[in-house]
Order: sequence, then C-alpha cells, then structure tokens
Amino acid sequence: MDKLDGQIERVVFRNEENGFCVLRVKVRGHKELVTVTGTVPAVNPGEWMAGDGEWVEDPRHGQQFKAKHLRMSKPDTLEGIEKYLASDMVKGIGKEYAKRLVNVFGRDVFDVIENASGKLLKVPGIGKQRKDNIKKAWDEQRNVRQIMSFLFSHGISTTRAFRIHKIYGDKAIELVQRDPYCLARDIKGIGFLIADQIAMKLGIAKDSDLRARAGLEFCLGELTANGHCAYVRNDLLSRSAELLDIDLDIIDNALEHLLDSKRLIQKQDIRGRDLIYLPKLFFAEIELAKKLQALEKGRHPCPDIDFEKALSWVQQKSGIELANAQRNALRMSVRSKVMVITGGPGVGKTTLVNSVLMILKAKKMRVQLCAPTGRAAKRMAETTGMEAKTIHRMLQFNPGTGGFIHHSENPLECDVLIVDESSMIDVVLAAQLMDAVPLHAAVVIVGDADQLPSVGPGRVLQDIIRSKTLPVAHLDEVFRQAASSRIVTNAHLINQGKAPEFPEEGEQSDCYFIEAEEPEKALGLIGKLVKQNIPKKFHFEPMDDIQILTPMQKGDLGARNLNVTMQGLLNSSGDEVERFGMIYRVGDKVMQTENDYDKDVYNGDIGRITALDNESSELVVDFEGRRVVYDFRELDELVLSYAITIHKSQGSEYPCVVIPVHTQHFVLLQRSLIYTALTRARKLVILLGTKKALGLSIIRAESRDRITTLAERLKEYA
Repeated sequence: MDKLDGQIERVVFRNEENGFCVLRVKVRGHKELVTVTGTVPAVNPGEWMAGDGEWVEDPRHGQQFKAKHLRMSKPDTLEGIEKYLASDMVKGIGKEYAKRLVNVFGRDVFDVIENASGKLLKVPGIGKQRKDNIKKAWDEQRNVRQIMSFLFSHGISTTRAFRIHKIYGDKAIELVQRDPYCLARDIKGIGFLIADQIAMKLGIAKDSDLRARAGLEFCLGELTANGHCAYVRNDLLSRSAELLDIDLDIIDNALEHLLDSKRLIQKQDIRGRDLIYLPKLFFAEIELAKKLQALEKGRHPCPDIDFEKALSWVQQKSGIELANAQRNALRMSVRSKVMVITGGPGVGKTTLVNSVLMILKAKKMRVQLCAPTGRAAKRMAETTGMEAKTIHRMLQFNPGTGGFIHHSENPLECDVLIVDESSMIDVVLAAQLMDAVPLHAAVVIVGDADQLPSVGPGRVLQDIIRSKTLPVAHLDEVFRQAASSRIVTNAHLINQGKAPEFPEEGEQSDCYFIEAEEPEKALGLIGKLVKQNIPKKFHFEPMDDIQILTPMQKGDLGARNLNVTMQGLLNSSGDEVERFGMIYRVGDKVMQTENDYDKDVYNGDIGRITALDNESSELVVDFEGRRVVYDFRELDELVLSYAITIHKSQGSEYPCVVIPVHTQHFVLLQRSLIYTALTRARKLVILLGTKKALGLSIIRAESRDRITTLAERLKEYA
C-alpha cells in the first residue's frame, strides 16, 4: 500500500452516517492540493492526516488517493492550528479568535486551553464568559470525538455522538460498555437493532439475560409508542421471542426478573387478561382516574344562579340563540365539577365554551384555558378573547426536578380549567395536568371523540366518555351556517361511514377531489397545486396558508418525499446546512419532533428557519415570533414541515389543506384519519389520489384498538 500524509485544507464532503469523506490535503512535494477519500469518525480542517491506500484515476475528478485507513492527529504547524481552531469543532472561537489565540500562544495553544484556560484572558477580546465557553466547548468536543471513535470502531453511525454525550456526559463510553441497550432506551434515533449490534460486538451473548430483558422492554416501549398503555403478557412474550430469536423460556425468566425488580408491572384486567405495563403508564392511569373522581365530588365553585335568567342574558348579550343540546350543556357546566363537551365540526362547541365563559366571568371566577399544542392554544385565545396557554407552558417545566412547577403541592391558581382539543392528550400528560388542578376547581374537557387518538399512549377522551362515570354533553346538530360548508358536511358523512360529496365540474366549493392513479402523477399535481393553482385561484400563500397532510412518512406520497419535493419547488436556494440526511435552508418550514424543555419548544411546534451561521454552527428558527437557537448537532430534533403526517396535525387548523389519499397508504387508511385531516381545514380542502383508497378509509371504522384500562379505573374509583 502507498502511504500519504499532509495537512487537511478543506473538508469537501462528509457523510454523517457512514463517515465517508472527501478531503483536500496539502502534501509535501505536491504543488496542487491532493484529493483524498476514505472513512473516518471525525475530521476538521487543519488536522494532520496520515493514510494507507492507493492512487486511483477518477473519470470525473482526476487523480485521487483512495485511503483504506485514515488516521487524524492534531496539527503542529501554526497555519494548521489556526485552521483547526477556526473550524466548527470548537464553538465560540471562529476565524478572528483562532488568529488571536495562535498569535499569543503559538504551538502551546492546545495545552493552554486544556490545562491552563485561565491564561486565555491574556488574549485581546476574551473575557471570563468567552474563556469559560471555549473551555467548555473544548472539553465537549474531546468527549464527543471519543464517543464517535467508539461508535465508529463498532461500525455504527457517529451522528448521535453529540446526543449521547448530552445525556451521559463523560461517563458515556463506560455506561455503553456496561449496558449497550441503554442507547435504545435513552437516545432518540438509536433503536434496539443498533444497540444490539454494539452489544454483539462487545461480546454479549445472543441468549443473555441482559439482552432478553432489554428486548422485552424495547418491545413494550414500541407498543406504547403505538398508543397502548399495556400489553397482554403472552402476546408480549411471543413478540419479544420473535424479535430476539431466542427461546421463550429465557424471555419468560427475563420478564419475571423485570417484574420482581419493578421495572415492569403486571395486573389483571376485568376480562381476566394478564396485562404488562411500564410503571409510568400504570401509575398515570391510576392517578388520573383518582383525581378526576376526587374533583367530581363536592360543590361547583360558581355561586348558585337562576339558570333561565342567566341563559336569556347570555343569548341576549351574544346575539346567538342556543340549541337545546347547548342549553343542557351550559346548565351542566355551572353544576358539574368535571364535564366533557364533545362533538364534530360545526356543532357549536366554540359558541358553547364562550357562553360558559360569559357566565363564569360574570361571577368573577378565575378561569384558565389550555390546549395541547401552540396552534390549538392560539386558536382558543382567538375564539374566546382570553389568554390560552399550551399545557406544558401552563404547568411550567422545572429543570431542577425534571417535572413541572405546578402539581398537587403547588396547584394552578384557578376556579375553573377549560381544556380544548382533549382528544390529543395522552395519559401521562393528562395525569400531570389533573394533578395540578386544585380540588375546589371545576374542569371542562372539550374535544372531538371521533378524531384520531393521541400520538402518545392512551385514549383519554374516549375512555372518559366510555366509562359513563362523568357527565358528557354530546353536541350533534350541525348549524345552518356550518352546513353550507362541504368540509363540514363531508366530515360528518365520513364519520357516519358514508361517501363524501364533491362538486360537479365548474361548480364552486370548499372541498374537492382530484383523481390521480399513479403516485408519480399525484406528486407532480401536488407540487403544481401548492405552487401555482391554489395561490392563483384561491389567493392562499403557499408557505403560510397551505399545509399538505399525508397518512404516513414513507413512500412517494409520504411526508419525507413530499418535503424534499416541496423544498425544491418553494425554497430551492439560500444558506443551507446538511445534517442527519436532510438539508436545512433559510426560509424552510420546519417542525419540532420532541419536547425540548430547555428551549421551551414542544413536539409538533411549527416554525421557519430565519438565520444560519456556519461559523458558530447554529441555526435560528422563528416559532410564532419566538427565536429559538439550535446547534447544528441538535438538528435531528427538526424535520421539514411543508408536508406533515395527519397525526402530527391534530390540534392545528390551516386555511387550506391538501390531502394525498392513495392505496400506497393502505396500512394506515382508516375513517378517523381522513376525518381528522378534513377537519383541520378552515376554508379549503383538496383530496388527491384514488377513490378506491378514499372508500377503503371510510369503511375501516375502528382505528387499531388500543389496550388501555383508564375506563376501568374510573369505574373503580367512582
């Protein structure tokens, strides 16, 4: 093999997933820079590279050195050191300070940063804050690079090294060596299969107890991610045995160990099934049921009123005559400590909530309004004229405890809590929310029980209604004004299992269907509709007003492919960075995919990228007027959101919605999915695809049922 060494001038390309890179290297004896290709866990300009490999002639790029093995070491020339420090490896330095540091400390600069960082204060412009930041960034990058090398040596993508370091700190490698399966439990983006791969390379036996326990917990975790609060014991055992390809007896022993150590809980339901729970979900159901039943008892905080008098005052003041069902619900709301208001679009839920608020405000009640997402809270504030917060912001995250500031010991200051879009709330968040409600207060839970259940585990709204232990007001009369909208009438038709009605050729409507048999044709049509036709005919802004909602992530008409297509059509140029297999560009529409309490942004929040700084490796997203800064290494929290899944759209409303419905989405097609998508639109819906797929989704009434026991618990504590 030939040998080559030199200083890296430029990193032309690096694949974050497999470490493959293309480097331009200054090599002694070569007049021009040499192109080197190879794989390496981490690489930065200025570093010294040594490689073994062979010279090849690339038809497009000419002569290159194809390295079989690459080794990196810190630079020892002043020029290399400056380049190295100016790269995005050590945040907070940049070109200007790299030059100053080298001027003051020369070749000793690495030693100074590492072992005597106090001396950095001698450098012009470096104060205590910057000095601390440089030292922190230096230590962090050293640890992250060690993790990268460890992952790389086990054939694993190095893209999650930063997240691993963020969660485990300096003990990362030690913890992973002791139990590699912790990665699957704790690190977003590293599933069981990758952790299992590392475990095998570390010599953990295929039939070991450690692997069996981890596999069981992983299986149950996956099932709860699909909405279950528990799973039938025997079904869980056979699923785990199949995944791990080991004997059922080993799995059974592993389960017993997890039950003995209280890492899992077993409880029989009323049907006599042995259910296995993750403790968090087991206790969430119990606490939620107990608290709802405790709240329900006692007097309503609102003083006694002459209801008929209050009703005529409300109707006169609002200029709206309430329907019978609304009147009954209004009467219930000033008498019941806990109640549910449910119904589809156009049945007057908003009018009813506003009527309830008029009475409560007249009686000087302290009312708090909340909803699960930022968009739902914003809409609630617009329709009520009162402040409404997301549940997370209302409860206030406490970084010290990892919980919320408001809980049973420090309850919310309110007499009545009104919760909107409650079909979206999973069992854990519902338990945390109710825990924070003072016992004297009343709670009004508002939502559409026919929508998709929450993304997280449980089906809280449906279970409360199903338990028949708390008062429920069903609104089902569609009002005349709403009945003139095809969006509303079609949503109700779909909900009843009937085919929606679309306009004849040339007829004006707010709900259309466009036939497109081939996925490729449908994709092209969606692009044309969003970029040209809809803006031209209906005057909607492609970026701000139109949202594509699709049943799934994968496939030609899945969110991932649609996003790449729409990014190319609507935002094709500008400052950009590529991370985690995705291009992020200034102007892009993006969505947060997990709760980040430090940043105060939550799963489902949608914003726009407004700035990108390669020198500080940071990107800024504007979420409804709030500027949030992301390190490039945190970009796996963001995805493009020109198209999002229907699940992710819950609680949001958009002026115009485009919905691909194709047999390509066969697995996920169901009535509640299409119903939810349709009811996200305020002014215009365009369904696009095949009538066969639409027909299929209307026939499939029950979304795959979830195993929950909240309804049982509510009966138990009633």
